[in-house]
This record gives sequence, C-alpha cells and structure tokens, in this order.
Amino acid sequence: MKTLKYFFLITDIGFIIYWLITLLGLIPDEYLYQDYTNQLLVAWNWSFFWLDIFVSITGILSLYLWKKQNSSWEKIALISLVLTFCSGLQAISFWIIRKDFDITWWLPNLFLMIYPLFFIYKILKTK
Repeated sequence: MKTLKYFFLITDIGFIIYWLITLLGLIPDEYLYQDYTNQLLVAWNWSFFWLDIFVSITGILSLYLWKKQNSSWEKIALISLVLTFCSGLQAISFWIIRKDFDITWWLPNLFLMIYPLFFIYKILKTK
C-alpha cells in the first residue's frame, strides 16, 4: 500500500479535477478529443463520470481504511483497481474503433489500464 497510495492519490484526485474542469469547460479546444462538439461524443465522455467518481470514492476509502488499519482496505482497493482498469480499457477501445490516435488522450488511459495490473496481482497473490 505504501506505493499504491501514491497511484491512488494521483488517479483519484486526477479524476475529480478532470471532471470539475470538464464541468466548468476549462479545457482549451485544442486539447479536447476529436469531434468534441458532437453531442453523441459528449454523452459518451460523460458516460464515464459515475465510473470515474466511483473509482475515486473506492480509492480514497481504501486509503482511509488502510490508515485505520482496517483489513477490508484490500477488498475496496481491489474494486478501485479493477474499475480503474475498466475505465482505461473502455476509453482505449473506443479510440481504437474510431481510429483516433491522439497521444494526449491515449497516455492517461494507458496509465489507467496498466498500473492497476501490477497491484491487482499483488493483492490477489497475498490472498
């Protein structure tokens, strides 16, 4: 958990900041995803909101439980990691289908897909 907590903090706070910035429309047009004015793509992007927020809630909750030395932190962390992987996978799959290879959108989503795998393995291994 000593290393995982940093990944959780980056990811969970990052999701919250991203959704606040998105809600307030603060991302400059040149950094938005392709066809960002298409209402279907806007709806697609917002379809991630609850998943990402649930990732943040479970990640922060697992940090709290770990700090309180509550052993259920591992179960909550595992849920957060699996959902984080799913969020990244869902986005990358969409961009592949659309043949849209914008590195500024791919890198964060690849991060969301890859880092959880190492910690999921470690948590399952300890069981």
